[in-house]
Amino acid sequence: MKKGLLWLGVISGVALLAAFNAPTYKIGRVKYNGGGDWYGDRTALQNLIKFCNTNLKTNFQAEEEIVEVGSAQLFDYPFVFLTGHGNVIFSAQEAQNMRKYLTGGGFLHIDDNYGLDKFIRPQMKKVFPELDFVELPLNHPVFHQKYELPNGLPKVHEHDNKRPQAFGLIYKGKLVCFYSYESDLGNGWEDYGTYPGDSQETRLKALKMGANLVQYAFTK
Repeated sequence: MKKGLLWLGVISGVALLAAFNAPTYKIGRVKYNGGGDWYGDRTALQNLIKFCNTNLKTNFQAEEEIVEVGSAQLFDYPFVFLTGHGNVIFSAQEAQNMRKYLTGGGFLHIDDNYGLDKFIRPQMKKVFPELDFVELPLNHPVFHQKYELPNGLPKVHEHDNKRPQAFGLIYKGKLVCFYSYESDLGNGWEDYGTYPGDSQETRLKALKMGANLVQYAFTK
């Protein structure tokens, strides 16, 4: 009898430990229509998740999940990531759903993987007709979270000899969408060696910027 109770206690303890260590949150990758490569930067999010779990002590599920713009599941993710090179199309329902998500506390990071800009801006205008992207100043809190980034958004890859720019959509005083342009931030999160010539220093800067975005999204 005592042995049975002992095993019951051990099993209960293991179950409690498993529950305690269970992932608290998930990060979502936005799947959109229009033919653009929403699936780009394949290893980026899993590396950002690992970096945040290690350095911010977050408890994210280890793997990203795919979520569609117009789905009810969008609201299961406090932070979602959208990237690509090509076309993006939001239907009226999808735009309305994204607006509800962002005005209700969700956070969207859009990362131009080169070529996305002319497609994503009109679609986000459907989401927030009354708002325009504004360039964020270097003193914005998003650059001063866990990591101090006094120079702002890091430059990962060069395309058109343009400086990296951090844009935002600000709704009722809160940054709800961060748009990294001419930076290729997501490329910087990918497995080291994915892009020959990239340095560990640049990759670390990119991951720190990503961690700041996550921390900001959870504390804004």
